[in-house]
Amino acid sequence: MTVSLTLLVCAVVLTSAGGILIHTRSLTRVLVGIIVCGNGVNLFVLASTGAAGFPPLLYPGVEAAKVTDPLPQAIILTAVVITLATTAFVLAMAYRSSQLTGSDFVPDDVADRRVVLRAEISAERAELREIHRGEGPSAWRDERREQRRRLRANRAYQARARDADGDLWDDVLGADPPDASAADPAEPTETRPEETR
Repeated sequence: MTVSLTLLVCAVVLTSAGGILIHTRSLTRVLVGIIVCGNGVNLFVLASTGAAGFPPLLYPGVEAAKVTDPLPQAIILTAVVITLATTAFVLAMAYRSSQLTGSDFVPDDVADRRVVLRAEISAERAELREIHRGEGPSAWRDERREQRRRLRANRAYQARARDADGDLWDDVLGADPPDASAADPAEPTETRPEETR
């Protein structure tokens, strides 16, 4: 089986560039990375088929060894459909994110950051207890202060991250109709003379 070096080089370049783009925080770059990576994987599958042969139609007089294998072609066709569906999903996410926040940038997950920090501090405390075993809590007072300072800084970061504008939730959940929120049911509404007839 002969493999085209050009196809392999193109497949490696496309897959590498797509993988790098997928690991960024911009959803538009992730979208482009998915498309490029999908094309690179399709080229890998195409390169694995070897040299081109006759069409995969078995009619009398055709040697089966000279016919192209139809399985990689079917796999590539399926991969194209999957890439299209993934592209549509990420495009919808990027559009919705730009509607809500004005940017397609994916921010830090505040809750995830809190869990990781607390796990790190718990591990550090356990290590400090082992190091200063029998010395009492005054032996590692400075380390405990540093841990508390990090926890306070993290809580302040979370408070700033949660301080979102109310319009954001109106965009997510749907704002109330303007007439329903402005009109007070306790106040009588004025009627025009032409409406009373």
